[in-house]
Amino acid sequence: MVAPKILVVEDEKIQAVDIKNSLIKLGYTVTETTDYAEAVVKKIAEINPSLVLIDICLAGEVDGVQVVDIIQNTFKIPVLYLTDSLVYEKIQINNLLDPFSYILKPFTEKDLHIAVEIALYKHKIQKQLQTEKQRLLSIINSMGCAVLVTDINVRIEMMNPLAEMLTGWQQKEALGKYLVEVLNLVDRDTGERIANLATQAMQAGVVLRLPDNCRLIAKNGTEIPIGDTVAPIRDCLGNITGAVVVFQDITQRKQTEAQLIRNAFYDGLTALPNRVLFLDRLKQALERCKRRVNSHFAVLFLDLDGFKEINDRFGHGMGDDLLIAIARRLESCLRSGDTVARFGGDEFAVLLEDIKDVGDAINIAKRIQETLGLPLHLNGVEIFTTASIGIALSCSGYDEPRTLLRDADTAMYRAKEQGKANYIVFDNKFLT
Repeated sequence: MVAPKILVVEDEKIQAVDIKNSLIKLGYTVTETTDYAEAVVKKIAEINPSLVLIDICLAGEVDGVQVVDIIQNTFKIPVLYLTDSLVYEKIQINNLLDPFSYILKPFTEKDLHIAVEIALYKHKIQKQLQTEKQRLLSIINSMGCAVLVTDINVRIEMMNPLAEMLTGWQQKEALGKYLVEVLNLVDRDTGERIANLATQAMQAGVVLRLPDNCRLIAKNGTEIPIGDTVAPIRDCLGNITGAVVVFQDITQRKQTEAQLIRNAFYDGLTALPNRVLFLDRLKQALERCKRRVNSHFAVLFLDLDGFKEINDRFGHGMGDDLLIAIARRLESCLRSGDTVARFGGDEFAVLLEDIKDVGDAINIAKRIQETLGLPLHLNGVEIFTTASIGIALSCSGYDEPRTLLRDADTAMYRAKEQGKANYIVFDNKFLT
């Protein structure tokens, strides 16, 4: 093991020699003694000592305190002050010394040994802490999430670059500010400010998730949907000393979720509700009908007449354009509370809610047939199309959505059998 190398800076020659001899006797390497402040920096650069023992009152234009500032800021080397009682009292008044950073003259060899070992150990621990801190900062700064750390009073202690980017605050301007000033969170639905989750996490002592509807209002006013967690920070004794908020921009995730929901409930070609969503709304309509007296609705099932011939003649691209145009025309025939869905191919279904009687359903069916009967101009081609429509009424005592839909489908086939471009109201005699 290499002995620590010590530089002694002492302008009293006899004391300098005594200190050097004592240090050598204790097993240290003392390569040089220097008696004036101006030479210290040059000597440190030459020998790179493990520790500098320096008299706080040196001869020359620069005193020991100024030299120590240069040593610590430039070389990051530990320093042990040598001073007498009178100077020490003066320095204490000015609060210039840290604990275990000085040794009072006169001192014994044992006192010197203890002071040197403490100074070396203290520097070793500080280097380890600094290394660990840098490692931790590197990890935090490399994370794919934004990170904000607060103290026990919920004042910001640090933030990583991604947190700076999302909030619009630089760390240097955010330090010491309350978390709610920098991390301004609101409820997406109500616009109300979300309470300080860091305080809640520290009080409860548990990890909390950010609300699903949480939005961050950045410094420039931009709103960003964010998600993740806020957790209390504990020291080695388990005491809570602050909080850490980990969050990320979930715009892409929200868009993906919305697209997944849309894919599950809407037709990809026409953007109309699909069979799944239509059956769900039909089920709700049945439940409402059971609870309300004189509440009626109807289901219309439509199938385009001659769609296959158009598809075969003009191609599938024209067929798709036709289905999209039909979807828009069907929407134009309905009220805001009604639902039109595409079931696939050229089949569509309509849910007419809150109707008085079968007459309302028939009127809508006639309107649809009149609208669909108008010519369509697609890709320079004039196309005419009609639809066969089956109508089933809720007042027939249905319990299951699929049964009502089946009967509307049955009525539609009867309409086709009777010459197409027609509508038929379902009757139980169709099943006999």
